[in-house]
Amino acid sequence: MSRNQDSTVSRRKEILQMLSEKGEVFVEDLIERFKVSGVTVRNDLDQLEQKNLLIRARGGAIKMETGVAIDQRVVDKNRINFQEKSRIGRKAAQLVVESDTIIIDSGSTTAEMVRNLPELQDLTVITNAMNIANQLITRPNINVIIPGGYLRKNSLSLVGPQAEKSLRNFNVDKAFLGVDGFDTKHGIYTPNVEEARLNEIMIEISKEVILLADSSKFTRRSFAFICSIDQINKVITDNGIKPDDKKRLEDAGVQVVIV
Repeated sequence: MSRNQDSTVSRRKEILQMLSEKGEVFVEDLIERFKVSGVTVRNDLDQLEQKNLLIRARGGAIKMETGVAIDQRVVDKNRINFQEKSRIGRKAAQLVVESDTIIIDSGSTTAEMVRNLPELQDLTVITNAMNIANQLITRPNINVIIPGGYLRKNSLSLVGPQAEKSLRNFNVDKAFLGVDGFDTKHGIYTPNVEEARLNEIMIEISKEVILLADSSKFTRRSFAFICSIDQINKVITDNGIKPDDKKRLEDAGVQVVIV
């Protein structure tokens, strides 16, 4: 092994050790610590992410959680795979057309979709997510319906029997859902049982179910099962999806859109 290769290996081991201890690292801190360029640091993080040893976030990286997805706050989710989520959100927004009635689930990727909704004259959005409803306040041509329920602060979403009862009163054209775990052999998952129950109802009342999931979601399950893949019509993801997962979805009749 050359001196440069040895230095790279040592640096990456130290980055992983820092992640283990602190849970996150930042590009600027790593540049200063190792006296290398930003290009070198970002390449280190990219290579480690490809090996599923960390998760890239805006300005740095966070520790990889393996196995079961945890119930993260929306503010933390926003940093993870930001570029992929932004592209997925823009593509999802293009599927919304004039006079649609749609459901938008809580989540960081669905929030990116809302930022890119087209300027339509007539659109109705049903959402249980307070951060998403907040974004729509300044859009005069969008009718916003918020079901009742109580607020889950981690996800900024309304859940519970009141929200479930309210949703059952509607029939909608499209449901745009985010997930925390996606096993293409079994289905989609979320960390919270009440959110899973609400997602089930969203699926029941929708003509078309569109899933927004960056490729990192395919590496894990979560606590609460939502539905099997045969209840999903379309998945929008990035090119990190594994060929086996893509084929399994397509064989089940799910349209896979890669951005």
